[in-house]
Amino acid sequence: MKAQDFNFAGKAVKKMLGVVDNVTWKTRSQLADFLGKNTNINDAQLSAMLDMVGAYKSIVEQLTLHPVRTAGKEVELLKSHVSLLRNSLGRAFGIESESVIEPERGDRRFNDKEWKDNVIFDYLKQAYLLNSKAVLELVDTLDDTKHHSHDQYMFYTRQLVNALAPSNFVLTNPEVLRKTVSTGGTNLAEGLKNLIEDYRRNPNMLNIAMTDFSAFEVGKNLATTPGKVVFQNHMLQLIQYTPTTDKVNQTPLMIIPPWINKYYILDMKQENSLVTWLVDQGHTVFMVSWVNPGPSMRDISFEDYLLHGALPALDAVEDATGEKEINVIGYCVGGTLLSATLAYLAAKRKAKRIKCATYLTTLIDFTDPGGIGVFINDTTIESIEKSLDKTGYYDGRSMAFSFNLLRENDLFWSFFVNNYLMGEKPEAFDLLYWNSDGTNLPAAMHGWYLRNMYLENKFIKANGITLDNTPIDHRKIKTPVYFLSTIQDHIAKWKTCYRGTQVHSGDVTFVLSGSGHIAGVVNPPAAEKYCHWTNDSLPEDPDNWLETATKQEGSWWPNWNNWVQPYVGEQVAPRIPGDRNLEVIEDAPGTYVKQRIADVIND
Repeated sequence: MKAQDFNFAGKAVKKMLGVVDNVTWKTRSQLADFLGKNTNINDAQLSAMLDMVGAYKSIVEQLTLHPVRTAGKEVELLKSHVSLLRNSLGRAFGIESESVIEPERGDRRFNDKEWKDNVIFDYLKQAYLLNSKAVLELVDTLDDTKHHSHDQYMFYTRQLVNALAPSNFVLTNPEVLRKTVSTGGTNLAEGLKNLIEDYRRNPNMLNIAMTDFSAFEVGKNLATTPGKVVFQNHMLQLIQYTPTTDKVNQTPLMIIPPWINKYYILDMKQENSLVTWLVDQGHTVFMVSWVNPGPSMRDISFEDYLLHGALPALDAVEDATGEKEINVIGYCVGGTLLSATLAYLAAKRKAKRIKCATYLTTLIDFTDPGGIGVFINDTTIESIEKSLDKTGYYDGRSMAFSFNLLRENDLFWSFFVNNYLMGEKPEAFDLLYWNSDGTNLPAAMHGWYLRNMYLENKFIKANGITLDNTPIDHRKIKTPVYFLSTIQDHIAKWKTCYRGTQVHSGDVTFVLSGSGHIAGVVNPPAAEKYCHWTNDSLPEDPDNWLETATKQEGSWWPNWNNWVQPYVGEQVAPRIPGDRNLEVIEDAPGTYVKQRIADVIND
């Protein structure tokens, strides 16, 4: 019998109770006073909470109406727990046995050896896994109702189940217990400091620090590709990058990034910078850097992103290079804007302004919006619209938090345990720094986008939306286009992105990369990490496309560069930023990209 297992847990719990009792009332009152003065739940957050409670109520009501189904699952669960108890008692007396259930592959919550070696913690782990599996399987049998979808039931249940994991509590996490005993509770005191620091950094909401913010600075060790800002207006700055080759392609290349994030995901560091790689291939690269909007930009609409964003940027590229035809890349929402721009120019008989276009993980059909679909419904959007009307913007930190909940164990609870229970600072990680460096969304644009794109899916329909009194019809786009999607994308699902290929009238190429929304795009050839699939045909069914596709090893970047060659023109002398009609305003990466949310919410 392994008495040390029980001794470890017993001593640790006793020590823990003493530590909790020794936390001074002064500290508790300071925290309560701090939260009391700084907590302010807005309409959107309140609505989300009420919607979650409503979903739980509906789940219970539906399960009550199906007692046989519930009873059957309870019997299965009881049998599993009997087996677990028998095995655990056997282990306590030295009889080894197989686990009744194991964590799923990639579940890092139970990596500590005590979860396996210690009878008590192994029992807690398996009991939790059995219960959570049973609950999720039961909820998975529920159908949509008038107010909630099946996906919402699963999402909210998953949040509850994962929140209750024993790894998230001091007394039931062996790693936390060990540190608490060894430090006399110093880790909890440090965790409290981290909590207060996070809340002060993000007033009125709690976004857990995911990286060491002091380790990075935009323009110093992020977004460092040399260039100059050569144009700006109230919507954007346009960066022209310094050439590195003796000759460059005649046709310049402009990139439209999403405005829900900052552009430097494409220019993080030299070894994985798409911008640097493109410049080194002989492209004259221009990057749109969107402004981080505050309350004063409340009336900026999606139409403004076209009329005062994409179109002026095209004009500026022409002024800088003298070229009337331009190749354009659009990423995520930037790709959606690019498709609107192509349709707009086609309607205006100016389609030749864009020689070829590239969509990176871009939705044109919003039938299946991916993981964020759980937030797309009339009730939630109406509440968001009320909040937008009050504030004039949608706080980018709220959006980041929502996206993090789509992978809650990796992007929330792991940091909760590390920062607040272990009392440690997160490690320096550039991608997570970028992920935390969010942008706001203008009220008019965001409300319109949620309703017209996501909820009503008007964008894919011929003349479904009108911009600048011009109906948008993708079927009029004859410009050659290249679609790049990623097979594990949970934000812009590849099969939904694929639907966009069916509504263009010109030459269309579709390529599927390995990995997800970010890593599948930022996949440099030198890394040799993720493969990609190609196919010369474009069947209506995306599954048929994949079945007949050819798997290619390595990055999609060279594939794209080969595809774009017919549209790059002759080789010409390098263009130096500021050497033509546009004067240099400032060095890259410019001012707009350095604007933090805290800098603009009080403008």
